[in-house]
Amino acid sequence: MFKYKHADYLKAKPTFKCFNLSLIYIPNFLYRFMSTTILLVEDNELNRDMLSRRLERKGYVIQMAADGAQGVSMATELRPALILMDLSLPVMDGWEAIRRLKADPETAAIPIIALTAHARAEDETTAREAGANDFDTKPIDLNRLVGKIEQLLTPHATGTLPENP
Repeated sequence: MFKYKHADYLKAKPTFKCFNLSLIYIPNFLYRFMSTTILLVEDNELNRDMLSRRLERKGYVIQMAADGAQGVSMATELRPALILMDLSLPVMDGWEAIRRLKADPETAAIPIIALTAHARAEDETTAREAGANDFDTKPIDLNRLVGKIEQLLTPHATGTLPENP
């Protein structure tokens, strides 16, 4: 009966045979999360694939970078609503990437969640000192991570909700 364009079912623009049905109402607060771009900076391809698929199923638009330098470049270009940053990265480690992003006025307001397989307290302290807004450990507990993402994306957490270009 319904046919979706480009598997873009999250934007609620289904087509019925030849014409658009744009009558489905999605509240603005829900649509905001459904169309939110997250930059995932992760060097491990399996981790990138698994986490991006799981977050896409939650309604987020995921862009990916494989190292810290590429992550900084993409963040400057894309201005995502939030960045998930692995700390152990090639080319430029996550700590340095976070420092550079927070030092740049163009990207300083973008919330960053640092991700690491190391669960040591000093890793969290170092990540927060570098400028990370939050910290999470691997393996990822998706419900916990999504809770942190939603908390950082609410207007009261950051002052204003970051806009996607």
